[in-house]
Amino acid sequence: MTDRSALPEAWTVWADGDDGRLVLAYRPDVFDGAAFPAPCLPTLYLTHGRRTRRPGRNPTDTTAAEDWFVTLYLEPEVTLEDGRRFDTREEALEYAVDLARRFDAGEIDYRGLYQVPREAYFDRLDELTGRADDER
Repeated sequence: MTDRSALPEAWTVWADGDDGRLVLAYRPDVFDGAAFPAPCLPTLYLTHGRRTRRPGRNPTDTTAAEDWFVTLYLEPEVTLEDGRRFDTREEALEYAVDLARRFDAGEIDYRGLYQVPREAYFDRLDELTGRADDER
């Protein structure tokens, strides 16, 4: 990562691959599998090529292999993908750091990404990200 100082403290660099792929994890101290299931660990992926599979699988497909993408996973099947493509890793990295900052500040509506609400999980995320009850 070019500028780790811009990343909010709540986000941890989980993997920084030789291929440019970057994986960031949100509060792994909380989402450790005891208090919350490990698959609920909010995770940001910066990949060369669009991610079309669950975390931990092949990170690219050939249809967009030249572009860079940023995907926020709340769970393996719950994602925030806005379809943005970036020409360079640096542009994608800048967006990933901004998305991490906005998530940490409670500016991302993660509740809207779920078809089946998880109230206890949402309440904990609200607490961690500082979202006020009246902002929901």
